[in-house]
Amino acid sequence: MIRYSLTCKDGHSFDSWFQSADAFDTLAARNLVTCTHCGATDVAKALMAPSVRTDNTPALAAVTPESDIETKLAEMRRQIEENADYVGLSFAAEARAMHDGDKPERAIYGEARLDEARKLIEDGIPVAPLPFVPKRHAN
Repeated sequence: MIRYSLTCKDGHSFDSWFQSADAFDTLAARNLVTCTHCGATDVAKALMAPSVRTDNTPALAAVTPESDIETKLAEMRRQIEENADYVGLSFAAEARAMHDGDKPERAIYGEARLDEARKLIEDGIPVAPLPFVPKRHAN
C-alpha cells in the first residue's frame, strides 16, 4: 500500500491510499479518483516528503479528520463499533437468523459477499453498506 497526498483542479488537498503506484495511475486515468471535498476527477499527486520514522512511534498513527464529513464518518464508526456486535464473515447468516426469528435481534455489523448482501435485500431483510471497512476483530 502507498499513501499519496493529492490535489484537485480546484486546489483542495487530501490523502488517499492505493494498492501501488500503478493502481493510482490506472484509477486516475479512468477518472475513478475523486476529490474528497468537491468530487472533481481531475486529481494529481502533490509533492510530498518521504515519511521516515526516527523513534518507536507506530508506523500508522491515528488520522485526524480534516473535514466535517470525515469527522461525522469517524463518529459514525465509533458509534457502530461501541454499540453493535462485530460478526465478521457470518454477517449474512446472522442477519437472516435474526430476521427469521431464530436468534434474538441485536445490532450487528460485519462483512458479506455481494451476492449474499443482494439476497438479503431481495428477501426484505434490512441491511445497509457501511462507508468504511470494519476493523477485523479476533474472536
